[in-house]
Amino acid sequence: MPFALHRTPPPIVLLTDFGYRDSYVGVMKGVIRKICRDADLIDLSHNVVPQDVAEAAFVLAASYRYFPEEAIFTCVVDPGVGTDRSVLYMRANNQVFLAPDNGLLSVIADECSRQDLRHVSAEDYFLGDGSTTFHGRDIFAPVAAHLANGLEPEKLGPVAQQIRRLRLPNPVRTADGSLRGEIIYIDQFGNLITNIRKTTVRRSFNVPPERLEVRVKRRRMVGLARAYADRPQGELLALIGSSGYLEVAVNQGSAARLLGCEKGDSATLTVCEGEG
Repeated sequence: MPFALHRTPPPIVLLTDFGYRDSYVGVMKGVIRKICRDADLIDLSHNVVPQDVAEAAFVLAASYRYFPEEAIFTCVVDPGVGTDRSVLYMRANNQVFLAPDNGLLSVIADECSRQDLRHVSAEDYFLGDGSTTFHGRDIFAPVAAHLANGLEPEKLGPVAQQIRRLRLPNPVRTADGSLRGEIIYIDQFGNLITNIRKTTVRRSFNVPPERLEVRVKRRRMVGLARAYADRPQGELLALIGSSGYLEVAVNQGSAARLLGCEKGDSATLTVCEGEG
């Protein structure tokens, strides 16, 4: 189903690994505005680690539910640009997602009831004389703009049956009852976000938050805080962050720098030793 006609176009939400040093983001916006002059452009992030599809998938999955139903998420983290990988249109959660078929959309597909999935192959909606290295400009931007103008998705290309999956790490329960996860994202503040969801914590440990213990790099944080300021300035803490995942932080500091952590490092959640 196409979007219902609105007085103003739905928002186009951009997620890329382009950064801001080069002109790539600006050119994408220029292409969109040339086709849809009233486009409502929102920058979700352009600082995804280059070519890190898993990080892009996490950023998208942690964010999409806060946008209106009509939003058009245009996601360009695309190590396979110019190859035979597909460009996908997916409608889920009454929102639209455009992305390369490289696993970026797999988390959304797992979380939401998928309403439509298509290969984007109709070149009438691409820029003419496009390149093989900048599909953000030549395919994603114009297709997003045409959709914002009311293009019927059926015109983009044939129905797709499946999408490529990401092999994302899941936390595992160890023999001693602990939950071992890993750091999957480090934000601008140096907060270490793990793959342990709030719902997993509740399901795995039927104890108050103050009786839980997090271990990272041989450092122990006893009890889950409610806010960063629950601990003295400069002190390590663990809490459920705004993304809904367990994270390790430092009040007014950087846990990544203090602990020397990188993505992929382990984080263990358990009941405090000596507690019943």
